[in-house]
Amino acid sequence: MVKDLRTKVELCGIEMDNPVMAASGTFGYGYEYAELFEINVLGSFSFKGTTLEPRFGNPTPRIAECNEGLINSIGLQNPGVEKVIEEELPKLANCLHKKVMANIGGFSIEEYAEVSRRLDGCDQIGWLEINVSCPNVHDGGIAFGTDPEAAASVVRAVKEVATKPVIVKLSPNVTDIVAIAKACEKAGADGIALINTMLGMRIDLKTKKPVIANKMGGFSGPAIFPVAVRMVYQVYEAVDIPVIGIGGISKAEDVIEMMLAGATAVQVGAANLVDPYVCKKIVEDLPRVMDKYGITNLEEIIGGAH
Repeated sequence: MVKDLRTKVELCGIEMDNPVMAASGTFGYGYEYAELFEINVLGSFSFKGTTLEPRFGNPTPRIAECNEGLINSIGLQNPGVEKVIEEELPKLANCLHKKVMANIGGFSIEEYAEVSRRLDGCDQIGWLEINVSCPNVHDGGIAFGTDPEAAASVVRAVKEVATKPVIVKLSPNVTDIVAIAKACEKAGADGIALINTMLGMRIDLKTKKPVIANKMGGFSGPAIFPVAVRMVYQVYEAVDIPVIGIGGISKAEDVIEMMLAGATAVQVGAANLVDPYVCKKIVEDLPRVMDKYGITNLEEIIGGAH
């Protein structure tokens, strides 16, 4: 595995060989993909969203195809934090020799803090990615990430128990993404990841009913890329902490565009479900695209479009 030093970036004090990560929910706990290719070629990846207790997830069907992406309503299906620590992370240690990002979900501030506390104690984990798109069970089911104060409350609680960098993954289903990013930064966040999926829906013409059992789900894929670029651009201008760009990335050119908008690193999501080798292909193609556009060092282009 030959490393190209020109692709190195630093995310919250942790050096990465390149900025390409696989997004949570599309890469399992990593070892599944390690059967297909050498996953150490990646900068890192964010593992499956993990909650305090095991979750079976939402009823099926929970995937719907679209022309330029897909809709999912998985419902944070996962074995619970203790199983992740006892079973999933040891399996991952056999194939990933880098720091991994832990994606954390919760339905109360206390749950976010407890899951973060437990995962913070694992050596393999480099960053805690807090998914504030979860519904707050104590506040009528409104997602934490749709309100600046609610998002900030989660960040403050996690920062009290965490020693590792805390990155907040924001939902695009809001009126003002900048206000939420700024509230998270003020509460102590070390980085912002955006965007999570947009809200979408498909209707089956034969049954005349929604395709997804939950009616609506998270829309991801190439169609949301311009929205993600716009939001990364806006948030980069508003905060002084690193931004991870997510949403519709499927090729090396997308990585460059996202970094010019302000991303220090990127995450590849839906594309993994179309082509399981896509992250590897993007990493391998980055030097060619850098040469094409006269880029000598990726860190130098972060925010270059501003």
